[in-house]
Amino acid sequence: MGPLAGVRIIELAGIGPCPMCGMLLAELGADVLKIDRMHPSGVGIDVPDTHAFLHRSRRSIALDLKHAGAAALVLRLCERADALIEGFRPGVTERLAIGPEPCLTHNPRLVYGRVTGWGQSGPLAAAAGHDLNYIALTGALHAIGRAGQPPTPPLNLVGDFGGGALYLALGVVAALFEANRSGQGQVVDAAMIDGAASLMTAAYSLLGAGLANDVRGVNLLDGGAHFYDVYETSDGKHIALAPIEPPFYATLLQRLELPPDELPHSADRKEWPKLKSRLAGLIRTRTRDEWAALLEGTDACFAPVLSMTEAPHHPHNRARATFVARDGGTQPNAAPRFSRTPSAITSAPAARGEHTREALSDWGLGVDEIDALIADGVVAQRTSGVSTAS
Repeated sequence: MGPLAGVRIIELAGIGPCPMCGMLLAELGADVLKIDRMHPSGVGIDVPDTHAFLHRSRRSIALDLKHAGAAALVLRLCERADALIEGFRPGVTERLAIGPEPCLTHNPRLVYGRVTGWGQSGPLAAAAGHDLNYIALTGALHAIGRAGQPPTPPLNLVGDFGGGALYLALGVVAALFEANRSGQGQVVDAAMIDGAASLMTAAYSLLGAGLANDVRGVNLLDGGAHFYDVYETSDGKHIALAPIEPPFYATLLQRLELPPDELPHSADRKEWPKLKSRLAGLIRTRTRDEWAALLEGTDACFAPVLSMTEAPHHPHNRARATFVARDGGTQPNAAPRFSRTPSAITSAPAARGEHTREALSDWGLGVDEIDALIADGVVAQRTSGVSTAS
């Protein structure tokens, strides 16, 4: 029922951004056919199928991409597809005879989406890497962390998922929109290094305007300011305060029963450490939940810092169903939301090759053809195993 209902997409299964992108597109309504390897690849983190949430909402076929008959099957599926997404190193799908050229020859309207760390070109294009390496080259990693401390790895949110999956999804949807006008497909080159750099646009704007410097932990949005930071409470937990604008800061002071001159909203960076020390001492006098009772829901720009086990139970998250408990565990719900064509989680994570027969039939292959492919070892019908996530 989502806005991409009727769109057919092939996903050459991988790790990190590619499965995230496949999940997003599927939960926007696309029929995403995930082509899994016959066996785990040996890279990434092995997660039981029951909890491989990145692999939810779509069907899986198991295919031996190195088999002589694999390329012909993929190209045949491309004839019925609107898009294909893959996350291999540059040149891999070309060696497998399923690169952009043969796929677009079989379907000139096909959008061929590619996501890599370094991109399809450049001196590092062929090198191995992970999220942390890609964001290191953009300035993003350098900017995250405390003053005087090493950079802090921000999970793999900035490279894999923000700079990779989301930019690939945006690129694919934009190219599909254009293909409906022109009748022609094209290749989308989504590099995590490009996406992470793009996410840093505002930070580079502040740097260029002289409103920030290239030192970690001393700027407005990196914890340098006393009115934008995380503070420890008396019970060893934390709260997040972010009243950047003076009216919101005034609300915080009012709630704290402090006169403005005792804890001023100073723009003087030299004053920030002293003001932060004062505020930190005050915050340590109460528990996290006591501060929540005083500040949550006001214009003080406050939130308690919740753990992953706590977050799904917060009243706001419960009211919006931001998290759901289904298919073996608690997980984030589908996003974003639409008023008329809702996005949704449509199925549990599939076992590798769980839908081989069913999906190939729906994509136009006959029973005898599917039986022959299974007998020849090109594809397999599986019911259990592990998936690889990152």
